Amino acid sequence: MAKNLLYYGDNLEILRNRDYFKDESVDLIYLDPPFKSNQDYNVLFKEQNGSRSAAQIKAFKDTWRWDQAAAATYQEVVEHGPQQVSQVMRAFRTFLGESDVLAYLSMMAPRIVELCRVLKATGSIYLHCDPTASHYLKLLMDAVFGPRRFCNEIIWCYTRPSNVLKRFPRVHHVLLFYTKADEWTFNRDSVRIPYHPESEARSLRGPGTKSVMGLKGKDRLHPKGKIPEDWWVIPELQGNAAERLGYPTQKPEALLERIIKASSKEGDIILDPFCGCGTAIAVAHRLNRRWIGIDITHLAVGLIKHRLQDAFGEKVSEYYKVIGEPTDLTGAKQLAGDDPFQFECWALGLIGARSAGKQKGADRGIDGRLYFHDEADTKKAKTKQIILSVKSGHVSVAHVRDLWGVVEREKAQIGVLVSMEKPTKAMRTEAASAGFYKSPWGNHPTLQILTIEELLKGKKIDYPHTAGANVTFKKAPKANRKKNPHPELNYPD
Repeated sequence: MAKNLLYYGDNLEILRNRDYFKDESVDLIYLDPPFKSNQDYNVLFKEQNGSRSAAQIKAFKDTWRWDQAAAATYQEVVEHGPQQVSQVMRAFRTFLGESDVLAYLSMMAPRIVELCRVLKATGSIYLHCDPTASHYLKLLMDAVFGPRRFCNEIIWCYTRPSNVLKRFPRVHHVLLFYTKADEWTFNRDSVRIPYHPESEARSLRGPGTKSVMGLKGKDRLHPKGKIPEDWWVIPELQGNAAERLGYPTQKPEALLERIIKASSKEGDIILDPFCGCGTAIAVAHRLNRRWIGIDITHLAVGLIKHRLQDAFGEKVSEYYKVIGEPTDLTGAKQLAGDDPFQFECWALGLIGARSAGKQKGADRGIDGRLYFHDEADTKKAKTKQIILSVKSGHVSVAHVRDLWGVVEREKAQIGVLVSMEKPTKAMRTEAASAGFYKSPWGNHPTLQILTIEELLKGKKIDYPHTAGANVTFKKAPKANRKKNPHPELNYPD
């Protein structure tokens, strides 16, 4: 079986690459694209004591602005896109003007066109959005797939505390379910849920009981339960949920499980072009589907790698391939020149560390952190930390001295300088003068210098590598591919 694929990069460029995506090659598409909601999406990791970390890792900035780039994208869609798509985009511009919402729709239009191209004739697509954008996106989906291909507007409902005073709380999302042709996969028996107890009670009263659809008594109750309606009550992920990884837009696995079970079979290919922390990927893997994920940040790609390893074990890496990441020094230098922050996230990912994020003002000499435990009694273990500084340009002994100052200031155990250049003899000497951190497993240099070339060859930080030592990322729960970890919820009729 071909390997699963995880792409780093702009999903439009990747989808348009015929070498990557042939026509009608995907069985099911789920996408949850970001929308302009006037906020920055930050990955907020929890510290080991459960509190929020002061370091906020910016995954992407959710700002779609009408600018020259947006205008160019709009023009391309209007002039070269399918006729119906061109017409609806011109209508949007008449109604919305040159607004940020039009910029968002201009970004989405060519992507939905490509997703339609790669979807099999028997395939389905679920577009996840919030009510502020769903009405525009439904018109756009009608233009691409055709109004006849609309199946459902699924409402995902959940509850959360709210203190709004002049409107009803907004506690639902919208899933637009479309198909490609007249026949498509729909496994209704795979997603049946229990009947409401009152329905079961009525069915036991005997054949004289009135019921819907002209049937009587228990004859109308399927032994496996009923098919869910187009409104799904599935709890939103709470902060203490075992599967929650700290990604702000993370969706519950139960939601993706229902979609994937309903609209695909084992061995089918599932595509998520905005895969974020990889919920669709993780669920597809657990349900024995093949999968393809795309994301534009190395942060997301790194999180997905950690998630898959935690859930399925270290051998899971044998079942997927990452495309778009640097594999040699030349590629690393190109990434550093194109996007220094993405280079930084990628480099930190090579050693299991996380980015310290880009704060307003100085970064205080910290590009990343790695947390670890090195005590036998894990329940009483104190969290230790490694401070990382990533340099893609020229380095000197001054950078080593600066890092040593940061390690002392932060009361960290180890400091690591990650460098594109090879360190000088003076830098090595300065690092050696910092001495060692002593752990139960031996002595570890307090200051260490690792080059990108060394990391690509597999060299790691010298610190205690016992089982469970690295506690930088919240671990995803182990997945059981045979047993369903999400018992079906009991919905009212």
